[in-house]
Amino acid sequence: MAVDFEKRAAMDPSAFAVLADWVPGVIQEIRYHSTYNFIGERIDGYEEPVALLTKEAARALKSVSNEINLHGYRLKIYDAYRPATAVKHFVLWGLEDTDIRMKPYFYPELEKQELFNLGYIASRSGHSRGSTVDLTLLDMSTGKELDMGSPFDLFSEVSHPDSRNVTDEQHTNRMLLQSVMMRNGFLPLDCEWWHFTLADEPFPDTYFDFPVSMEYLKR
Repeated sequence: MAVDFEKRAAMDPSAFAVLADWVPGVIQEIRYHSTYNFIGERIDGYEEPVALLTKEAARALKSVSNEINLHGYRLKIYDAYRPATAVKHFVLWGLEDTDIRMKPYFYPELEKQELFNLGYIASRSGHSRGSTVDLTLLDMSTGKELDMGSPFDLFSEVSHPDSRNVTDEQHTNRMLLQSVMMRNGFLPLDCEWWHFTLADEPFPDTYFDFPVSMEYLKR
């Protein structure tokens, strides 16, 4: 019975929310619904370019947004909930040695298999638990993203939050994002400045696999 319950829970979106419903004005550029990502094609499970999160994570991110708006910034989301099906797509791509079409843009210094060995891509992703988000800040006065010293999903040491191979301004921007996220209950990842997980995530052991789709949430 425990296994059956786990299977049902993994497909049950009732604890999830559409982030834009909780954070009005949030900007979304869901990269895995597009072809501009480290694989170069739309990722399985991303049926709509929309950010979904557990209600607890959405609530905490609303607090982040409220705080950062006071400083003249808005949140820009690259990824949120990620179905286990999408992670499987990543893993299968990792086994295909010849497909390196996006290497110059996302992992120019590394070989493909190193992305898994160094922890940039996991065979089980915290994103599938529903309380992890990849994001940056957008300056409302300029309409541009803050300069973080490396783009989203650049798999390189320069993307580590504490990298000193960035300018003082870029480091300050990273620490601004990190500090406001941590004040509102999120934990950073040591190899990606854009990646945060709710510390008190409601499903620490459940990996969901329903599609990224607002319609699915309404069923």
